[in-house]
Amino acid sequence: MIQSIHIIDAGKFKLDGGAMFGVVPKSMWGKMNPPDENNMCTWGLSCLLIRTQDRNILVDTGMGTKQDERFRSHFSPHGDGSIEKSLTNLGLTVSDITDVFLTHLHFDHCGGAVERTMDGILQPAFPNAVYWTNEKHWNWAMQPNDREKASFLKENFVPLLEYNKLKYIDFGQDVIDWIEGIKIHFFYGHTEALMGLEFEFANKTYWYTADLIPSSYHISLPFVMAYDVRPLLTLKEKEFVLNQLVSKNGILILEHDPLHDACTVKVNESKRILLDDYVGIG
Repeated sequence: MIQSIHIIDAGKFKLDGGAMFGVVPKSMWGKMNPPDENNMCTWGLSCLLIRTQDRNILVDTGMGTKQDERFRSHFSPHGDGSIEKSLTNLGLTVSDITDVFLTHLHFDHCGGAVERTMDGILQPAFPNAVYWTNEKHWNWAMQPNDREKASFLKENFVPLLEYNKLKYIDFGQDVIDWIEGIKIHFFYGHTEALMGLEFEFANKTYWYTADLIPSSYHISLPFVMAYDVRPLLTLKEKEFVLNQLVSKNGILILEHDPLHDACTVKVNESKRILLDDYVGIG
């Protein structure tokens, strides 16, 4: 049973506004998340810690810090947040993490899973943790298409296999029960077999959908990232999650929102699902 949940702030970074908002005109999204002179918008890297009686489960790991300056210059990582600081504030260290659940293997979600030592050796950043992915997505990441190739950096995840820290979650069904109170949903719009979480805590239903609905700006159905490999499928998957949130009065945790942890949604008189209110997490 889940005992507590906490946002783990892994800092902020920048991505091109057009890429993040797809076909939506800049005249609309520019008012939501104003870009800089290079059309880059600031985004959050909000990981999640789920604590049970005997497990500390970290969901995603942000960008990490091992990439070179040339790579970092493209994405401008900034802010005071870090996984280590966030864990320290909770009285924990990286050694206390028992499980690292990787929604998918794009660099801004798994970059912090592996660290580079002073000797240049790549090793798991959470030494006592089991790392979770699924074989379908793993194979997709290992042989990336040209569209996603720049997002799948093998130094972020291959060492997990080399250190025998990796475990696969069965992807035979659209949704599976994982740990007590936690369900895994598989989504295919953003990338192959992205894993989102649905769980119950304190009599509330929570969803952590990673890049399916990365921010509160992406709740409206047409707001689909240009990064998505199957944008029409993203529309259907978003609609499913949003309807679930409405029906259960659920809370959506926002991995990339630059300002807010989570939100609720509502249906308006035109039957459209919209942002209702923002919610803080742990």
